[in-house]
Amino acid sequence: MNASEEKGRRTFLGWVSGGIAAAMGLVVGIPLVGYTILPALKRRQPEWNDVGNVEALQPGVPKEMACIHSITDGWQKTTTKKSIWVVRNDTGTITAYSPICTHLGCGYRWEADQRKFHCPCHHSFFSLDGKVLSGPAPRPLDTLPAKIEKGRLLVIYKEFKAGTAAKIEL
Repeated sequence: MNASEEKGRRTFLGWVSGGIAAAMGLVVGIPLVGYTILPALKRRQPEWNDVGNVEALQPGVPKEMACIHSITDGWQKTTTKKSIWVVRNDTGTITAYSPICTHLGCGYRWEADQRKFHCPCHHSFFSLDGKVLSGPAPRPLDTLPAKIEKGRLLVIYKEFKAGTAAKIEL
């Protein structure tokens, strides 16, 4: 074997060894990147939250209910307790409302004697169906996605930008 053939064989073996090392790096590297980076790029995924039995809701009487709000953001799952307002109308339709006034983001409450929602911050009043009756609120109360499964009310808790006429999810 002459020097030229020896050099060609060494070059070939060098390329093959480099190719095998690169392939092994990809086999290990791609799953590692997928595991560490991709969860951070995922958009927040809100979850359906069980807020209670629908039989506890009386027609025409709003009920403040606790909502355990869970959200997965990347690797981190955050759970907080929020309250929501739920109204069952005379036909049985259930509407869930965000607990935040659409004017400046204050909390509001049900005034049973007046049969309307009242935000004490700037005195916005809302009807049982969430419409603005008076005050500076720029839009009706924000509704939340709700569904009934096996007699339980499930709600996705969301927050919206206050002070705008348009309902803008945060």
